[in-house]
Amino acid sequence: MTSNTGTSVSRVVVIGGGYAGVMAANRLRLDPSVDVTLINPRPDFVERIRLHQLVTGSDDAVVDFATVLHPDVRLVVDTAERIDAADRSVALASGGTVSYDHLIYAVGSNAGPSTVPGVGEFAYSVTEFEDAQRLRRAVDARPCDAPITVVGAGPTGLEMAAELAEQGRTVTLVGDAIGPYLSEPGWRAVAKRFRRLGVRTVEARVAEVRADAVLLADGRRLDSAVTVWTAGFAVPDLAARSGLSTDAIGRLRTDETLTSVDDDRIVAAGDAAAPSGQPLRMSCQAAGPLGAQAADTVLSRIAGDRPAPLDQAFAGQCISLGRDAGIIQLARRDDTAIPVFLSGRAAAWVKERVCRGTIWALAREARRPGSYLWLKGGRRPAQPALDEMAVS
Repeated sequence: MTSNTGTSVSRVVVIGGGYAGVMAANRLRLDPSVDVTLINPRPDFVERIRLHQLVTGSDDAVVDFATVLHPDVRLVVDTAERIDAADRSVALASGGTVSYDHLIYAVGSNAGPSTVPGVGEFAYSVTEFEDAQRLRRAVDARPCDAPITVVGAGPTGLEMAAELAEQGRTVTLVGDAIGPYLSEPGWRAVAKRFRRLGVRTVEARVAEVRADAVLLADGRRLDSAVTVWTAGFAVPDLAARSGLSTDAIGRLRTDETLTSVDDDRIVAAGDAAAPSGQPLRMSCQAAGPLGAQAADTVLSRIAGDRPAPLDQAFAGQCISLGRDAGIIQLARRDDTAIPVFLSGRAAAWVKERVCRGTIWALAREARRPGSYLWLKGGRRPAQPALDEMAVS
């Protein structure tokens, strides 16, 4: 494609307007000759790390794309149905198509199916914006003393349980392991907060979810007017449906430059990327740097340069425990937790600044493409990538 001035224009399509996709779209504007289109199913940017706040009404969890997206990025509000790698086009749910020279695959993650009976029929998710809205309506429709069970005790479950309990709700948190990422001292601090909030914790496997109860594998029955399911995340099946190579749960398989193993014009970022079969932990903390590096890979290919390999690290995990407390669990750069943490009101203050800072970083990259920096030197996370999304 050529512009009116005769300059060659590269068309880059980004699928997914989450943390990774928006970061990638903004950074691509480092090269003014690149024409960038962002495809996203919603007209607003969703702050996934605030969805538990949407449920309780302390935040609406949305930001206008005009705040975080470069003005020269074209936003297409639609759903990508299929990628035609041979034709270099994306088929949309509306019936249209968008052509590309390079594509960034940043579709994020979702709740995914569960093999536990009753989850699909009776449990509520908090993974997507619409899920959180449905959960909020369900909670609001029940009396304050109605029992609520949160299943899954990773960051999302911890945050959701605390947020509900802080409003005076009767909450039970169930998980195979409670706070598996946390260090032992870190978990003790969380347990102390839960005791103050009245959150009951049950370490057990769930065997079945019913309309009014959760049945545990050991035979116990927990009354539950509302059951919230936060146990595990999956990814959309767009790559698999498009005939691209994926890992066992559908993440796009890439090399160390985030380039698809099938097509060097397709690059992945965020939760749906599986570089060298060793994906990073699903998280906002990973998404921003992955988006920036995916954009850098595409820009290198457009310029005819060799893309740089993936290089990023983790710093830990920020978990809110209601509006008045939180925990900042520190970690080595390889994402291994260490027995050092910050808790209480100070941690809540830090977590809120992290949430605001994430939006600030996207907005700054929109104004000044290439300004975003990230922690490096810890390429591999220590734990499996099927983790929670809900942190820094």
